[in-house]
Amino acid sequence: MNHTGYLYVFDTMADWEVGYLTAELNSGRWYKKGLPPSQIVTVGIEKIPITTMGGLTLLPDIELRECSFENGDALILPGGNTWGEAMHEPVLRTVEQCLKDNILVAAICGATIALAQNGLLDSRWHTSNDLDYLKKICPAYNGERYYKKESAVTDGKLVTASGVAPLEFARHVLEALDVFTPQTLSAWFNLNKTQEPQYFNELINSIQ
Repeated sequence: MNHTGYLYVFDTMADWEVGYLTAELNSGRWYKKGLPPSQIVTVGIEKIPITTMGGLTLLPDIELRECSFENGDALILPGGNTWGEAMHEPVLRTVEQCLKDNILVAAICGATIALAQNGLLDSRWHTSNDLDYLKKICPAYNGERYYKKESAVTDGKLVTASGVAPLEFARHVLEALDVFTPQTLSAWFNLNKTQEPQYFNELINSIQ
C-alpha cells in the first residue's frame, strides 16, 4: 500500500519538528521490502507561499479542501506560533473528520494545544508540552484524566507529542503506519537517540 503524508504548512510552522518523519516517509529508505516510499503532499489553507519558523519559503502543493484521504494516509500537524488563531479552524474540522474516518492524525507541540482547545483530546490518551500549561491556556480542555506525561503517545489513529520530541514523534507515526519492521524501527530510533554505531549495523542488517 502506498501511503500519503499530508503535511499541513502555515506561517511560523516549526519545520524541525517533522524533519525526521518526513525524511523517512519520503525516502522510504528503511521501509519493509516491497513497500514503496510514501508521498509527502504539503497542504495549506490557501495555495500561497508560507514561511516556516526556520525561514524557509514553501508553496503548498494543494489547498486543504483538495485533500483526498484514503486508508493508510496521515495528516501531519507541526507546531507553530499561530495555532490559537481562527485561521486554523478548517484544519481542525478536517482533524475531527479524519478521526471519525479512521485516518491517522499526528500532532506535535502547538498543534496538540489546538486539538485540546477544540475538545479533540477530551476522550483520547494524549500528551503535549506540559499539562499545567495546557490547562492554563485551554479553558475548554477537559481531557486531564487522559493526559500522559510522556514524550509521545498513540491512541488508535491519533499520535500526539511534545515539541521537544521530534524523534519520538516520528517513531510513533512510523509505527502507526506500519512501514518499518519492528527490528528496523527499534534500530533506527536507537541510532538517532544514542548515536551508537552498533545500532547502524543493526539497522542495515534489519533490511537485508
